[in-house]
Amino acid sequence: MYYDCYLAICQPLCYRVLMTGPLCIRLAAGSWFCCFLLTAITMVLLCRLTFYGPYEIDHFFCDFTPVVHLSCMDTSVTETIAFATSSAVTLIPFLLIVASYSCVLSAVLRIPSCTGQKKAFSTCSSHLTVVMVFYGTLIATYLVPSANSSQLLCKRSSLLYIILTPMFNPIIYSLRNRDIHEALKKCLRKKSGVCLR
Repeated sequence: MYYDCYLAICQPLCYRVLMTGPLCIRLAAGSWFCCFLLTAITMVLLCRLTFYGPYEIDHFFCDFTPVVHLSCMDTSVTETIAFATSSAVTLIPFLLIVASYSCVLSAVLRIPSCTGQKKAFSTCSSHLTVVMVFYGTLIATYLVPSANSSQLLCKRSSLLYIILTPMFNPIIYSLRNRDIHEALKKCLRKKSGVCLR
């Protein structure tokens, strides 16, 4: 999505030539393959660990760190490799998105009309909001050293990116809809008795 947005705003005349069907398929397949490969590495590392009860984890779901903490073996190598793969899966896309939106922001600021700037900002703001919420909680959960964060904090931040981000996606994206704007204005008018423009 970020590459598509970058091309649409920064290279609008070349968009049809650059964003082709085969490129979309390659981008999707490449991201799926990389994530599958890095997840498979983590799963192989987990399968090599030995566990001796209790078989209860202190988490809402079967997450990597709580499972590793149940092992009776030395898990330092496993945790280091998992941290490296988590960093690759999390930071590389996040940095690409930040770089893309930096280019988009500079292109939008060069648009001479305020209407054009507003339209471009509204197109990207929804996606950028979702990306920031998702990656912010993901980085806080998996890339902050476990010694510095409590288990309760990890559980709460994992809830944010697993439940709240997908739940807020339709809300954030629908706020761009004019019908939703009008319905919100009517609702606020009824509750406050104030005329909103």
